[in-house]
Amino acid sequence: MPQDLSFYYAAVPAVLLVGLAKGGMGDALSLIGLPFLALVVSPVEAAAILLPILVFMDMISLVIWRQHGDWATLKIMLPGAVFGIALGWATSALVPGNMLRIVIGVVTILFCLRYFWNNYGPGAGKIVPPRGQRPVAAGLWGTFSGYGSFVAHAGGAPFQIYALPLKLQPREYTGTSVRFFAILNAIKLIPYFALGQLDTQNLATSATLLPFAPLATLAGAWCVRRMKPAIFYPFMYAMALIAAFLIVREGLGW
Repeated sequence: MPQDLSFYYAAVPAVLLVGLAKGGMGDALSLIGLPFLALVVSPVEAAAILLPILVFMDMISLVIWRQHGDWATLKIMLPGAVFGIALGWATSALVPGNMLRIVIGVVTILFCLRYFWNNYGPGAGKIVPPRGQRPVAAGLWGTFSGYGSFVAHAGGAPFQIYALPLKLQPREYTGTSVRFFAILNAIKLIPYFALGQLDTQNLATSATLLPFAPLATLAGAWCVRRMKPAIFYPFMYAMALIAAFLIVREGLGW
C-alpha cells in the first residue's frame, strides 16, 4: 500500500471527482479524476485501484436513483455493451487503446458541437423532438460503450451519443446511466481479475480511499436533483464535450 503522502494528494481528489460523476454530474469529471491518479501510479494500476471504488459508488448511486430509470433504453443498449466488454477482453492485447480513444473522442466532439450549433447558432430556437428508440443505433453505441469502457475507460461518451437525444427527464436519464454503468462495472470485475489487475495490494489501496466515495457521490446526486432540464442538458453536453477533448488528448499522448 502506498505510504507516500503525494499519492494521497492525487488519489483523494481523483476519488472525489469520480464520485461527483457517479452521482450524476457527468463523465467529464470522471475523466478529469482519472489522470490525477495516473500522475502517481501507472494508468493500468490506476484503473485497477479505482474499479472497486467505482463498484461501491455504483451501489450508492443505485440506492439514490432506485426510483428512476428508463428500462427500454437499458434493455436495448445492454446486449451490445456486454458484447463490447467481451470483445475488449478478447482483443485487449491486439487493439491499441489510444486509437479507440481518438475515434470515440472525435465522434463525440462532432456530436456535441452539432447540439450547440443547433441550439445556440444561427437559426437556433427550432424545437427538436425527442428521438425514439433505435435498435441498430442502440446496439452500435452500446457496443462502443462496453468496448471503450473496458480497453480505454471511455464508455460514457458513446452512451451519451445514444441516450441524450432521447431527452429523458434529468432524473430518468441519470437513473438509466447509473444502472447501465453499474452493470458494466460489475461485469468488468471478471476480466480484470482474469488479467491479474486486481491483486491484494491494489485492493488494499482501494480500501483506504473508499471512505471518500459516499460523500462525493451524494454531493453529485444532490446537484442533479436540483437541475431543471433547461440547465441539465446544456450542462451534460458541455461535460461530454470536455470529456471528449480529454479522451482525444489522452489518445494523442499530450
